[in-house]
Amino acid sequence: MRVVLGVSGGIAAYKAPDLVRRLQDHGAAVRVILTPNAARFVSALSLSAVSGHGVIIEQWGDPERGGVDHIDLARWAELLLIAPATANIIAKLALGIADDALSTYAVAHRGELMIAPAMNSGMLLHPTVQLNLAALRARGATILEPDSGLLACGDEGAGRMPDPPVIAERAAALFAGRDLEGTSVLVTAGPTREAIDPVRFISNRSSGKMGYALAEAARRRGARVTLVTGPTALVPPANVVVRNVVTAAEMHAAVMEQLPTHGVVIKAAAVSDFAPVERARSKIKKSAGVDEITLTLRKSPDILADIVASSSHPFVVAFAAETDSVEENARLKLERKGVDLIVANDVSDSAIGFDSDSNEVLVLARDGTKSRIEKASKATVANRILDLVVAGLAAR
Repeated sequence: MRVVLGVSGGIAAYKAPDLVRRLQDHGAAVRVILTPNAARFVSALSLSAVSGHGVIIEQWGDPERGGVDHIDLARWAELLLIAPATANIIAKLALGIADDALSTYAVAHRGELMIAPAMNSGMLLHPTVQLNLAALRARGATILEPDSGLLACGDEGAGRMPDPPVIAERAAALFAGRDLEGTSVLVTAGPTREAIDPVRFISNRSSGKMGYALAEAARRRGARVTLVTGPTALVPPANVVVRNVVTAAEMHAAVMEQLPTHGVVIKAAAVSDFAPVERARSKIKKSAGVDEITLTLRKSPDILADIVASSSHPFVVAFAAETDSVEENARLKLERKGVDLIVANDVSDSAIGFDSDSNEVLVLARDGTKSRIEKASKATVANRILDLVVAGLAAR
């Protein structure tokens, strides 16, 4: 793994030497570009010492050596990792501005791009910053979601750069082998919504983050990926086929339509088990003297059962979101549904539950084996799950 680490001028720049070491622990060769403002927070000397190479700050290379640094590096690098990424460098990346060494290199770079935004919460949530991040995601960049907590300015909220071990692990995950080349993977993600009336619906707390992480990881490993997603606030991974649905019935129809052309199905969506029998045509109003209403529900289509019973016989991975007796309940579901793998997690734990950027899961296989994936980012967990999928496909 050949990495250009770009360090822009945020307080988190002081973590850069540690990040270089963590990347090297994953076998990476690292070259560093500092912006002039970043050099106020961390010294080029320390980064040169840990990386074993000179650090670029100025836009122009050494004329006696020959060559142009940003072009030479672009021929060499597989990944441009910018950590921390300030609002300024994010804007430059989105617009293609090249007015210093780092932004000029970024325009020349043709490998993977990973960005770790780090700034005050108000800056992070500014509409322009969010639009710039969305534009970069749409081009295939990996955006590492900032952590929440106490910020350098004293505010509390989102905006902290993830710790160096987390960033290094995410970077290494980008270069997992393309062991799913030639495989078609269907991923379901997010919640479904079942309308009660035009303004109300039944749903659940699924954010879709795990399913989206699986879709992106499978694509990076060479698979042709179709993502069937319920309503989420997420930007779909680049270069995957996306089918947007709302209800369980719509998800059932989309999955069954796509099923014949996919060899692997990963069913990470949280599908509503029940839906209202009738949907009111207009908003249900409060009525004087009426303190209760009765809502009659019917069972939604069993998507998983229909997948397993299909003639295409894909390799099927199911999820079990549990609040108690996690392993026992997941094993019962594995046996009842007849899937190849079941991924169980404890959603009562807020650190790994709904809407968290981390997960910790137990994966049970049909042959009786089990694998525990310790707490890590959902991108890392996704790759560990796909490792088991690859092994299961080979065993078939």
